[in-house]
Amino acid sequence: MKAPRRVAMLSVHTSPLDQPGTGDAGGMNVYVVELARRLAAEGSEVDIFTRATRSDLPAEWPLSEGVTVRHVVAGPFEGLAKEDLPGQLCAVTRGVLRVEARNEPGYYDLVHSHYWLSGQVGSLAAERWQVPLVHSMHTMAKVKNAALAEGDSPEPSARVIGEEQVVELADRLVANTPDEAAQLVDLYGADPDKVASVFPGVDLDLFTPAARSVARFRLGLPQDALVLLFVGRIQPLKAPDVLLRAAALMIARDPGLRERVVVAVVGGPSGSGLAHPTHLDDLACELGIRDVVRFMPPVAQSDLVHWYRAASVAVVPSYNESFGLVAVEAQACGTPVVAAAVGGLRTAVADGVSGLLVPDHDPRSWATTLGALAEDPLRLVRLGVGAVGHAARFGWPATAEAMLDVYRGAMADHHRRSQEEAHAGAR
Repeated sequence: MKAPRRVAMLSVHTSPLDQPGTGDAGGMNVYVVELARRLAAEGSEVDIFTRATRSDLPAEWPLSEGVTVRHVVAGPFEGLAKEDLPGQLCAVTRGVLRVEARNEPGYYDLVHSHYWLSGQVGSLAAERWQVPLVHSMHTMAKVKNAALAEGDSPEPSARVIGEEQVVELADRLVANTPDEAAQLVDLYGADPDKVASVFPGVDLDLFTPAARSVARFRLGLPQDALVLLFVGRIQPLKAPDVLLRAAALMIARDPGLRERVVVAVVGGPSGSGLAHPTHLDDLACELGIRDVVRFMPPVAQSDLVHWYRAASVAVVPSYNESFGLVAVEAQACGTPVVAAAVGGLRTAVADGVSGLLVPDHDPRSWATTLGALAEDPLRLVRLGVGAVGHAARFGWPATAEAMLDVYRGAMADHHRRSQEEAHAGAR
């Protein structure tokens, strides 16, 4: 079975054009853009469908050669939260079907949906077009609800039901790691033969090691600072508060650290964090460490690379991550990572080689781990070397090729099943 000529990729709740790090934009946005580009480079054209959130957005936006973003009008352009989107799925589906209807039958060979809302739309489009549906969960309600951060809200039952439906209808389910594949089978009853593990990629041409001194000069950071970096959306799930509490404990244990510790937080409020957008700033003041914390808004990847290079350690204390793209990007820049031993982070970080995994979210554990690294610069250097080698496993070309294999398998199975149904109907 050949690779698909044209793929309809669905990212309903967040646009690939949005800046990762705030709102609903994060690692999935990077994933969709980079995967689409790499698939196009291999000869498969990709149309990415997303909901229009501004009236001035064009119906079509050429993202790169072979990749087009298509904006579907569904519901109000602004002020519609992700939780309200289920009520607009019919409108989104109608918009997607209309695009295909303007072309000859068989315009798309395959649908690849991202996140459960897209899966709902994708299942209808795939059935209408008689093509296979490949679905990537990215996050799962049952997994998130099993490891909620303090004060966070559980995912609603409507999402759980929606995910179960998509799992049942998809021809292939793509998991980021073997752990996620097992969760699909164990928690959602997925057919193991329909589940494939494909590691996400990282742009190894952009995220590369470079002189830390140059990056720090560029960002205005002291050359001798211990820079603890958090990158991501500010919400309970990502647990940036754990880093702040750990930093406060480190300074309490060794007051001299106050003169050289910098806690850099690059990101914006998201999800339940939008209810209290100043929570992290308020917490830094409450802990008495506001003077060592630097808050920065989300930045483009071309600027983010300098933050990774400038950091002594990248800290990823999330309660759950399906993979942990930030961890791999940091490691590709030669920066070791201290991460929570959860979900895909156990794959993204090689414990003791490219960074360290912390078994809980107790700030005391994080303070002890980070403090030990601060006192052992040679170990930081060794972990930095290991980080580059570990990140080299996750290049986008390998991800795209593995995904094309998934597509070919889904298309072959769908073709065979269609023939069997046709023969049965002819009897």
